[in-house]
Amino acid sequence: MKKLFFSTSPYFQDLGLAILRVSTSLMLVTHGWAKIENFSERLTTFSDPIALGPAVSLQLVIFAEFFCAILLALGFLSRLSLIPLIINMAVISFVVHGNDPFSNQERGLLFLVIFIFLMFSGPGKYSVDAQIIKNRSY
Repeated sequence: MKKLFFSTSPYFQDLGLAILRVSTSLMLVTHGWAKIENFSERLTTFSDPIALGPAVSLQLVIFAEFFCAILLALGFLSRLSLIPLIINMAVISFVVHGNDPFSNQERGLLFLVIFIFLMFSGPGKYSVDAQIIKNRSY
């Protein structure tokens, strides 16, 4: 029992990273998919927080929340796919909901903290990235 609760085994660390990476990504994919489904309705009415136009802003958000989140769930090009996700969550938290109460910023900040953690830690052993690195023979 002591081993289970106080273990610092790399197996548990990699399993924890995989669970965090996959579950967070799949939760975010649902937000991106909803924007894809209602793309034509949202095209002209989507908020434009960084002055690129509503259409471009919507496309960038869909790219981050759907396509980059899928790449992150797979663990493929993880750190590269985290860059748009971190930018997206920072804009949502600090620009779009910047003047709102903390309860409105909380979800974006939670995603932001998780994505920053994954940027520093990497995707873990149970990812496509780890398999690519393992199979390299220089």
